[in-house]
Amino acid sequence: MDITVATSTARTTQFHRSICGVTELLLHCSGTYYIYKYKRRSLPSEVIRDTTSYGQTVSENLFIVNKQLAPDGFQRSTVLAGLTPSTGSFPGPLISGNKGVRFNLNVTDQLTDPSMVRSTTVHWHGLFQKTTNYADGVAFVSQCPIAANHSFLYDFQVPDQAGTFWYHSHISVQYCDGLRGPLVIYDPQDPQAYLYDVDDETTVLTIADWFHNTSTELIAAAVAPPADATLINGKGRYLGGPAVPLAVINVQQGKRYRFRMISIACDANHNFSIDGHRLTVIEVDGENHEPATVDNIQIFPGQRYSFVLDATQPVDNYWVRALSSSGVGAPDADPTTTNSTGVVLTESMLHPLENPGAPGLPFPGGADEVLNLTLGFNLPATFFMNDTQYIPPTVPVLLQILSGAQSPQDLLPPGSVYTLPINKTIEINFFGNATPGGPHPFHLHGHSFDVVRSADNTTYNYENPVRRDVTSVAIGNQTTIRFVTDNPGPWFLHCHIDLHLEFGLAVVMAEAPSLVKATDVTTPAWDELCPIYDSLTPAQLP
Repeated sequence: MDITVATSTARTTQFHRSICGVTELLLHCSGTYYIYKYKRRSLPSEVIRDTTSYGQTVSENLFIVNKQLAPDGFQRSTVLAGLTPSTGSFPGPLISGNKGVRFNLNVTDQLTDPSMVRSTTVHWHGLFQKTTNYADGVAFVSQCPIAANHSFLYDFQVPDQAGTFWYHSHISVQYCDGLRGPLVIYDPQDPQAYLYDVDDETTVLTIADWFHNTSTELIAAAVAPPADATLINGKGRYLGGPAVPLAVINVQQGKRYRFRMISIACDANHNFSIDGHRLTVIEVDGENHEPATVDNIQIFPGQRYSFVLDATQPVDNYWVRALSSSGVGAPDADPTTTNSTGVVLTESMLHPLENPGAPGLPFPGGADEVLNLTLGFNLPATFFMNDTQYIPPTVPVLLQILSGAQSPQDLLPPGSVYTLPINKTIEINFFGNATPGGPHPFHLHGHSFDVVRSADNTTYNYENPVRRDVTSVAIGNQTTIRFVTDNPGPWFLHCHIDLHLEFGLAVVMAEAPSLVKATDVTTPAWDELCPIYDSLTPAQLP
C-alpha cells in the first residue's frame, strides 16, 4: 500500500471558500492539504534504524549557503543547510543519533547574498546543553554569530534525552529564509516501541510556512503578511502557482507508523488531521507521554508530536490536512472523504509517561520563586515583557557572566535578564494581556517544563501536567509553567513566532550565574567568535 502525501492549491472555489476563516486581524485562508492514497502493494517490512550503541559520536559538516530555491514553484534566494556546499536543502538534512550521542557539528558559513543576514548561528532546539551552554546557538545570548567565511564547531553530549527535536538559525529572522531542519535522537530501549512497527527517516514530517519575501523584507514590513504556502517535508504549492512535485510517503498496509511531526514554522500554527484515521500521540517535545488518541492536533511553531498511525483503512484516497492559521492553499483533487473535527488534542489530555508531577507544592505560588511575565505591544511593531522590549546586547550574556557580571543590574540588556538560584523550583505565570498576534508559543531553552495551567484550560494540574519546551500563551489568558533550576547558564525564553522575537518578545533566564564559569567550559574557537564578528565592516552586515 502506498500513501501519497500531496500538498496542493485550490481548484474549486466552493471548497476553497469553505476553509477560509476570520482570524484576529486579517481574513486568512487555510494552508496546505495532503492526500493519502492507499494502494495494494507489498513493501519490505524491515525498519531502518540507527543501531549504534549508547555513547557514539556523530560528526557532520553543516554548510550554510545561499541558494535559489522554489519549494512551492516560486523561485527566491534562500538560506539553507547542507552536508556539502552544493547540497543545501529545505528542510535541512536530518541529523540523528541514539540516546547518549555526542555531536560534533561543524557549521561553516558560506553566505554571500547581501539582501539577507550573512552571519549565522545554529540552535539545537530542545536539547538541554547541560554544561555546554556555549553550544546552544543563540546569537548574543550564548555566542557571537559566525561570520561569513568562518566556521564553528558545536561539540556537545546528549546523555539522557531521546525524541524529536530540530535545528534552526537563531539570529534575527534568518530561519524564515530556510535554515531549519529535523533532529531525531532514537532510544533503543523506547518504552513505547511496542506501539509501532516503523520509525525511520521516512516518518519524519516537517510542517513549515513559506514566504516569498525575504526575512529582511518581512522585518521592514513590520508585520508578517500571510504565508504564501505551507510546505510538508519541503514541498507545497501556492495559490495560482505551478503544479510542482508533491511529497510522497510509502507505507505497507497493516503496519503501524510512528510519525515524528515537527513544526518548523516561523509564524503560523497548523491544525493537522487525516480523514478517516485517528492519531495516537506518544511523545511531546522530546518527552514520552501516555498514549492519547485524537482526530486533530494543533501544532505551534517549535512544537513536536510523535503520533502512531495504524494503516488499516480500506483502499481509498484520504485528505491529510494541515490547515494554517496564516496563508493560502487548498486541494488539487477531490477525494471523497470528509473532514470530521472529532477529538481535538488539548494539553490537558497529555500526561508524562515517566516521573509525572510538577515540582513544588500543589497550589498557585507553591514554588521557591514566582515570576509574573506580562506580554505587551505598542505600535510601531514593538513587543514587551513586563514593559521591556528585548533588544539583543552587543556582548553575549554568557560572555558577560564569564567576565564577572552576576546581578540583573549588571547584565545586559537592562530589564530583560532574570537571575535564578540553583536547585530551586521556579513558577512562571505568563499573562497574554491584549497582545495581538497570538497565541504566542513560548520556548524555554535548557529545560523541559511542566505546564500546570495551559492556555486552553483555566484549571491547574500539579499531579501529571504535560511536560514540554514550547507552550502557547493566549490573549486575555494565563499560562503557568514550573521547572527546577538544575542547569547553570543563560537560557533564552521567547516567543517562537520569529518576528515577535525580533520585535522584542523575549527575556533571558540567567540560571545560577556564579556557577557558570565552573560548569560551562567554553572553547578557544568560541573565544574567537566575538573578535571576528566585531571586526566586520558595515558593508559585511547584515
